[in-house]
Amino acid sequence: MKALITCLLILSVLAVGCATKPPAQTEDTQVTVEAAPPEPVTETANAQAAFDPGSISQAKYESTKNDIQNYIEELNTIIKNKNYNAWTANLSDEYFNEISDPEFLKGISEWPILKSRKIVLKTAKDYFDQVVVPSRTNIKVDDIEFTSQDRVKVFTINSRNERLRMYDLEQTGNTWKIIN
Repeated sequence: MKALITCLLILSVLAVGCATKPPAQTEDTQVTVEAAPPEPVTETANAQAAFDPGSISQAKYESTKNDIQNYIEELNTIIKNKNYNAWTANLSDEYFNEISDPEFLKGISEWPILKSRKIVLKTAKDYFDQVVVPSRTNIKVDDIEFTSQDRVKVFTINSRNERLRMYDLEQTGNTWKIIN
């Protein structure tokens, strides 16, 4: 997922850099070829790089955790009911594209638990049926961690007292989406 975000960031920076027109040149102007200056960093990258998790107040942490617990309860119901369409409506476009990628599905199909059952994932629906439904039906939110003002990692604590990351979520307006 980080590789996908990095690739998208680079592409957006290149697109911005290519969109600018060079100044008009007259016949008398000499053209000197120099190394291009470093590309500007996008606002999103600046905001995430400069984000300090300590800047989140306890009140915001608690209200966000409560919102996410409610959201995850709804998501658990969707998954328990095996409602693929409702589940995909909760995914960011980028994440849906990632889990639909044949290379991603091929890699997941190599997991020992799937391989031992001779399960080969071909579509995002296969991923939902064979991976999400068995593993994400009854998620409990034990902790959250802000990675930016609008992005949160969701953790549960298992029976061995291990903190496991279950979701990465992003909030747009009042809507949460799964981004990983």
